[in-house]
Amino acid sequence: MDEKIESSAPQKIRDRLKPLPDGTFQFACHPNVSCFTECCRDLNLMLTPYDVLRLARNLGLSTTAFLDAYTDAVVEGSPLPSVALKMGDDGRRLCPFVSTTGCRVYADRPSACRTYPLARASRKHRVHGTVLESYYLVVEDHCRGFEEPRSWTIEQWIEDQGLETYHRMNNDWMDIVTHPRVRQGLTEKQIPMFYMASYDLDRFRSFVFQSRFLEMLDTGALDVEWARTDDMALYRLAVSWLKFFLLGEGPLRPKKAVQESA
Repeated sequence: MDEKIESSAPQKIRDRLKPLPDGTFQFACHPNVSCFTECCRDLNLMLTPYDVLRLARNLGLSTTAFLDAYTDAVVEGSPLPSVALKMGDDGRRLCPFVSTTGCRVYADRPSACRTYPLARASRKHRVHGTVLESYYLVVEDHCRGFEEPRSWTIEQWIEDQGLETYHRMNNDWMDIVTHPRVRQGLTEKQIPMFYMASYDLDRFRSFVFQSRFLEMLDTGALDVEWARTDDMALYRLAVSWLKFFLLGEGPLRPKKAVQESA
């Protein structure tokens, strides 16, 4: 098995990861499966920035309000701040969005929920930079979905679950957080800025348009004005800014006039 996923997957599922040598598996989940929504409790569900953005918009909230109401900040054991979905305090630790009829935010459910019962490991090729993916089946004892007759290829599952966009957005951010220099840890100044540009995109939008951001930085080919109202443009700007702020890379550059006067 790939050592990367063995070391990066949550401890509680590492012994449940099964290879898919022929790239196919059998699974279905629907209300008539006896364990329906059982997998929606007692989770350590880490959210990506794109997850946060989609969930916040689904609920009609700003990212700031969503983070305050539905997430817990996680910093222990990681060099980077991250966020996890806050489970219910009812003893069963239910997902706040699950109901007896299923997921109330299904159209914008997190990427981890879309991927299940698969687990995805990804890395970039060192030479040509393409994303290399490996998939494993997460076999849990309680799940009766594996007894359903529906068969899938990995490609069919990705398409059916709408994962293409999530992978593309998550890959852009993962390029940054897996960079060796970033993995060494952030400074006290960098931590709150990383958190804002990663997870709290509405606050990042205010930072861009209500500070000296545009006076200080040459944004190159990026059409920053779209980021005032378009969330995808805002997301791309945030990723570009993180590359510049943490790594000195990407399309953003200090404006020459600012450099000369410094």
